[in-house]
Amino acid sequence: MHGGAGAGEIERAGGEMRRVGGWAGGRLGATVVLLLTAQPLNRLTAQDTSHIVFPGDTMHRGVRPMGAFWRSFLLPGWGQAVTDRPVTGAAFVAWEGVTAMMTLKAQQEANYLKEIHSTSLKLKRQEVQDWLVLWIFNHLFSGAEAYVSAHLRDFPPNLKMQALPNGRGISISIPLR
Repeated sequence: MHGGAGAGEIERAGGEMRRVGGWAGGRLGATVVLLLTAQPLNRLTAQDTSHIVFPGDTMHRGVRPMGAFWRSFLLPGWGQAVTDRPVTGAAFVAWEGVTAMMTLKAQQEANYLKEIHSTSLKLKRQEVQDWLVLWIFNHLFSGAEAYVSAHLRDFPPNLKMQALPNGRGISISIPLR
């Protein structure tokens, strides 16, 4: 426009970009990365625990407490079964059946009341929620009970507690093995 004055070619900040290395630069980079990540193959002897023998009283027999919790949380009664408490487990299974069936029954009734446009639909939905809460509570309580039972599994079963004469205290007898 003004006699050829102007910037001419487009110039970019920082100047021209150049490729560095090519094939040789790539090999050099890979070699540097390989050398920086290579480690000797010696084992740390302080971390070797294969020679340690644990005393028998610190080892868990049967299922661990968190294992019992997760078993009973997923399927009430399972954690009680593995901790040798079959009657308690059967009670949780029976209550699981009652709450599951009552939740489904109340939901079917709520669906029917919705179809006929009943005014008592709100109460029936509340009943469905109540049974659902009891169903979820059964899972949580069953898991907690299995967790405690697994912790107390080695506790002596014949622990006795009696009131002292005059009613001023208690006497606990713990049998020693």
